[in-house]
Order: sequence, then structure tokens, then C-alpha cells
Amino acid sequence: MANSPKKPLSAEASAIINTKFSRRALVAGAGALGGAALLSSCSSGGDDAASSAGSVRWGNWPLYLDYDEETQLYPTLEAFMESTGITAEYFEDYNDNDEFFGKVQAQLKLKEDIGYDLVTPTDWMAARWIRLGYTQKFDKANIPNAGNILDTLASPSFDPMREQSLTWQGIMGGFGWNVEKNPKGIRTLDDLFSPSNKGKIVVLSEMRDTIGVILRHQGVDLTTVTEDQFMNAVDFLAGKISDGWIRGVKGNEYAEDLTAGDATAVIGWSGDMFILKSENEGKFDFAIPESGGTISGDNMMIPYTATAEAKASAEKLINWYYDPAIAAEVAAYVNYVTPVKGAQAEMEKIDPALAASEFIFPTEKTMANLSVFRSLTPAEETAWTEAFQKAAGN
Repeated sequence: MANSPKKPLSAEASAIINTKFSRRALVAGAGALGGAALLSSCSSGGDDAASSAGSVRWGNWPLYLDYDEETQLYPTLEAFMESTGITAEYFEDYNDNDEFFGKVQAQLKLKEDIGYDLVTPTDWMAARWIRLGYTQKFDKANIPNAGNILDTLASPSFDPMREQSLTWQGIMGGFGWNVEKNPKGIRTLDDLFSPSNKGKIVVLSEMRDTIGVILRHQGVDLTTVTEDQFMNAVDFLAGKISDGWIRGVKGNEYAEDLTAGDATAVIGWSGDMFILKSENEGKFDFAIPESGGTISGDNMMIPYTATAEAKASAEKLINWYYDPAIAAEVAAYVNYVTPVKGAQAEMEKIDPALAASEFIFPTEKTMANLSVFRSLTPAEETAWTEAFQKAAGN
């Protein structure tokens, strides 16, 4: 395989790679979009730097914000600080929802500072934060761009008025793979568990994605899944682990397994896979399973431990990222589903190929093959999580 000629990159891979370098030029001040985005967001914020000065500490997931490798800075975050005078500290501290929550739960209970003024939990965990009273309601006057949220995301069951959360990005769960080891790609669970991948498969520690993909393969509707159906899928997972097919159940660090060559196939997230694809000359790819994938969202939320000043700064940061031009710039890097109206038109100015990407701007046809895992009762969440963790060996 090492002596085989390299296959040409797909149009999408080329677009992502080209965008990566065009973004770098844009950051250097040569791009029209960067200036347009900055001016647009300045006008929407309405405050000068002196009156907006403050600070905000943001905890987020890896590979989830535009990043310039040469400067080792986050361009849109740097522009936010320059525009508002607010100091923003960014921490890629999320690896797994339960892990992050466990790290801050004790301080939350004691109403002590948790080290973050803005957190980014996934929908089901966002519901827990709200249910436990761990978040603050937004001052919508500080977030005029909140009206740009897509209609389909505007009224989730856990926060129907979007008073305490706004979607950061939408997440598709499906199959990722090393194209050299899986030249035909992976479209089904049978493809995933092909002999060439034995012992080199990693699945997500996010229960709803890993078990969700298995359930879809088993013909189960995720919106009505029963305990018996769920436990059957857990048994399937446990069998694959005990038989040596799966090398690990992991959070975001599964990307490291792929790049190191320790894993050749994963149940993973779309945006991660496309960043790996762009950074490794098309070595990796992603697909929604033929039987269906999962979709969820990560949410920007302000802990109730944040000070009034930090809360106001966090709200201005949220408003910044709900500007369509800024949202498009982020989406061009992360390749997740953008939640912001108008971002697709702005993406046309960066790269028309990405503006047509089903993984950033999914059509109704694509959305029809993605499913949201139903909400669980507290008792179900405890029992089902315990069963999943036991199967995972935790």
C-alpha cells in the first residue's frame, strides 16, 4: 500500500484544504471577509471597547473553533477581543460530557467559582444543567443576534424559549475511517466491523451517539427507544469489546488514535473527521450510516457561578458568534452544522464548495437520515448510563 500512487483528493477535501490556507491569509489582514465580519459584528454589538471591557473564560471541545497554526491563535476570538476590549480565555477542556460535569459539579453544588463563565454541554447535558438550576438566564438585550438561530433549533424541550442556552454547533454522529485501510469506505456497521479493522476500532464515550448508531442499524427509532431495545444494543457493544474488535470507548481523544495509526475506524463526529481530513491530505473520511446517524447540538450556557460582569461579557461573546459572517468563518474551519441563519450566504464568500456541504448546511434529505436520541427520565439516565459504562469497562 505504501508504494501505491496517491488517490486524488475529493472535491470536498480540496475545498476544505484550500479554505484552510485562504483563512490564514484572511487572518493576516488581506481578506475581505475578515474585515467585513469584524465591521458587521462591531455594528451589532453597539459598544466601543472601553465601555465593553471585561473578561470571560470559555470551556469548549477540541477542534471546535477556527485556529491558525502559524500564530497559534483563534482568529475570530482575537477579533472579538480587539473589537470589544473584553479579554477572552479559551480552554479546550471538554473530552466527554460526564467527565466535564464531574469536574465542576462539586463547586456548582457549593456555588463556588468553577473556572468558567461559559460552558458548552451537549443537549442532554444542557438539560441536566438547567434542571439542576446551574445556569443563568440571558439578558437578551446583550444578544440581539440571538434572533439568527435556525427555526429548527429555536425551541428545544429543555429550554423552549432559549432563555439559558444557544446552540454552538450541530453534531452529526456516524462513521470515520482511514481511507488507506478502508479504501471502499464505511457505510454500514458490517463495514465498520470488517476483519481489517479488528482491534483498531474506537467508539465514542458519548452514549447517545455510539448506542444511537447501533440502534439505527438494528432498526430502532431513537425517538421511541425502549429500555429493552437499549439494553440489546449495549449487549451488542459489550460483545464487540470482549471479542477484541473495539480497542477503546473514548471522548474527543479518539482523533489522536486515528492520527497515530492506533485506530483505523471509529464511530465519531463529522466535524472532527473533516478537520483530520484537511490536516492529513485526505487520509480520513466520514459518512452518515446508511441505516441512519445521530444529530445533536452543543450549547453555550452561562453557569450561575459567573459574576455579573463575566455574564455580560459572555453574552457579548455569544452575540459575536451569532453574527452570520463570524459563524461562517468558524464553520469553514470546524465543518459542523452551523446554527446561524445567513451563514450559508456568507460562506459563499469563503468557498462555494463548502457553502454546498451537506455536513455544514444539511438539506432536508440529509436531515431525514439523522435522528435525535429521545430525552431520558432521571431514572433512565442513571440506569442506562450505568449499563453503558459497564459495557465500556468503566
